[in-house]
Amino acid sequence: MAMDALTAMTTEDAILTLTQWLSPAYPVGAFAYSHGLEALVGDGRVKTADDLRAWLEDVLRCGTGLCDARLLAAAWKAASAEAVASIDETARALAASRERVIETDQLGAAFGKVTNDIWQHEANALCYPVALGRAASLQNIPLDLTLRLFLQATVSNLVSAGQRLAPIGQTEAQRLVRDLMPLCHEIAESAKDGDLSNLSSFAFMADIASMRHETQYSRIFRT
Repeated sequence: MAMDALTAMTTEDAILTLTQWLSPAYPVGAFAYSHGLEALVGDGRVKTADDLRAWLEDVLRCGTGLCDARLLAAAWKAASAEAVASIDETARALAASRERVIETDQLGAAFGKVTNDIWQHEANALCYPVALGRAASLQNIPLDLTLRLFLQATVSNLVSAGQRLAPIGQTEAQRLVRDLMPLCHEIAESAKDGDLSNLSSFAFMADIASMRHETQYSRIFRT
């Protein structure tokens, strides 16, 4: 009975820690990045909640959603700091544009600084999914839980960006977050082995959008 209580309490602590790390209140600044969505809205390709849903599904299935989940899992499973550094190099090489590198680098740096100061983990100078995976591993937070909440936070941040860029109301936005949860579970399940041998991305329109955003005349997001 005591062991069951201990296990439940540990799980609750893990959930609360991840909720803190992935909260909009955590000083990471994820709200400042649209992942190229701003360019798509500017081009008229994303106008409605249905358009946003289709784009998010592509990003999650074929782009950085699945890739970042695999990188996170690989970092979580890494046996040494040297292995983590190698995974980080792979993550940066996979970024399809200058803005994507900036996004993952700045998010990772901000996450690493605060998390290291509070939890005394060594996760400096890592891109975001690698930093999160490494910190979760050092904190003994289950990988499966980390992946699911990370993907949910990714969806929530991009839906929030969509709300600011297009005429999408709060109810539509929250319905979209809810409806994409099964896909987040599916991607987490497929990524949890941390195998980077089949790491790939073919969300070409999302990549092109991030490149177009670099020269967009008027913009409110960093990417």
